[in-house]
Amino acid sequence: MVEAAERSGSLISARFAGELGRLVFAIPGSPLDPRAKGTNALLKNGAILVTETSDILSAISPLLDRPGLDDTAFLAPEADFPAIAQPNETDRDRVITLLGPAPVDVDELIRTSGIHPAAMSLILLELDLAGRLQRHSGGYVSLLYG
Repeated sequence: MVEAAERSGSLISARFAGELGRLVFAIPGSPLDPRAKGTNALLKNGAILVTETSDILSAISPLLDRPGLDDTAFLAPEADFPAIAQPNETDRDRVITLLGPAPVDVDELIRTSGIHPAAMSLILLELDLAGRLQRHSGGYVSLLYG
């Protein structure tokens, strides 16, 4: 538990976890902060004090030594992302031609140019980093001259 007020619903979950024999961790907060009263109470009632990552790792290390549990049990499966075509100079030139001082909707820019959305994002990022792009609210962009 990172933060919980005195009557937080998270405390109910923590209590149930403790009753089920689960480890309950808590990060201490200022005794003057009402948002930390719940987590501080958990610590008083036996929650495991967490001040750094090693506190959690040392508490769960016995669980990792169980038979039948390998090192990859907690790893997320690797996603097979398709390769994104890198924008070429023609794409970059087309975007610069379509942009001007008046803000343009990025979705409209994608439709008009026919450039893949991921490639468009890269082109706009390059322009932004070069100081040539102005971003506006609502997903609009314009070209900066100078």
